[in-house]
Amino acid sequence: MTLSRVAITGIGGICGLGSNSEEIWQNSIAGKSAIRKHPKLTAAVQIAGYLPDFQISPHLLSEKEQDRFDLFIHYALHSIDQALKMSQLLGDNHYQSHRMGCILGVGMGGFPLIEKEHLAFEQRGPERKRTSAFFIPSVIPNMASGLAAIKFQLHGVNYAISSACASSGHAIEAGFQQIQLGKQDVVIVGGAEAVTTNFTVSGFHSMKALSKRETPAELACCPFDQKRDGFVIGEGAAVLVLENYEQAQKRGATILAELISCASTSDAHHITAPHPEGLGAAMCMKNALAAAQLNAEDIDYINAHGTSTPLGDIAETLAIKSIWKEKASQLSISSTKSMTGHLLGAASALESLFCVQSLVHQVIPPTINLTEPDAQCDLDYTPLKAKKKNIRYALNNSFGFGGTNSTLIFKRYHDDQS
Repeated sequence: MTLSRVAITGIGGICGLGSNSEEIWQNSIAGKSAIRKHPKLTAAVQIAGYLPDFQISPHLLSEKEQDRFDLFIHYALHSIDQALKMSQLLGDNHYQSHRMGCILGVGMGGFPLIEKEHLAFEQRGPERKRTSAFFIPSVIPNMASGLAAIKFQLHGVNYAISSACASSGHAIEAGFQQIQLGKQDVVIVGGAEAVTTNFTVSGFHSMKALSKRETPAELACCPFDQKRDGFVIGEGAAVLVLENYEQAQKRGATILAELISCASTSDAHHITAPHPEGLGAAMCMKNALAAAQLNAEDIDYINAHGTSTPLGDIAETLAIKSIWKEKASQLSISSTKSMTGHLLGAASALESLFCVQSLVHQVIPPTINLTEPDAQCDLDYTPLKAKKKNIRYALNNSFGFGGTNSTLIFKRYHDDQS
């Protein structure tokens, strides 16, 4: 059967760098950091890439609804609204609603509200040991996509994927396949995460996963640098509107880029550590290249997983070298996590947004804080400053606990000749 092509006609996002995709992009190419001391953290680690003073629009959640639903749902709806406006599909009648869906990746779900409700539950007397009737619907991971379906009248596919830090990459892949196979015409894909709480931060700290370099906070996340000592937790959401390519052209949509390939693999090695030689990551990139019918040298930019962990950055570097071999040094690579922190289940979606913007603007965002490169991380990670480059294909890597991997490949729309 002939597989349909997949266009990207809208993007939306929110993170510590900004409350919309353009603000996020402009601050990233300026090399700004969203990482700062969090006023509500009292755990052993007190920095995060967080959003101060966010308030969702009441047309998306009423005042009552805002209190009922966890913050990751707020971020998701905010980003979806942006992306649909950009795609000019809000109020549009080009597609039947049952041909439009939403698949979001959520790594951990509603931890802030879970903690709040549990504390309140324990503080009540025995005769009042009950929780809100809205508690469960407020925190379950699929409620972000569920509320999006209700708010925007999407009667097609509607579910969440939870695969740690690859969650939103796998959600994007699932939506891509729905359109490829002709099952849906439009799928909103991406991810959301908001778990910057003392309980969660303490858990990651106990694993020795987080950076302990808090002064100054903006220097703590330094992927591929010999000073790196762990990731910095971030929060936010990002969303792409995927659309049947031919139908998008017919309706006169502005196509930002094309999603041409996705792949998933497993390290099958360790519950948290990557394979030391990056074998699972390498196979994931290899499979994505094969599905796209591309050679390795066709890729112009890699938005790396690049979490600033001692093992992870080396493993990803080795994986890249194993595929590109002597041409690996010609690649432009960057870790935008150096600026945003690690958005966990939403990381791949936000970094896909960066890939799309790179293709649109022909600019590679930087890896900030990379001043003393690790001898084992010796590729071009675009240190400190953004650079202009002719980019036709961009690749996005995301790897998660449990050894799960995701690779996505995007194509510049301007270069399409068909």
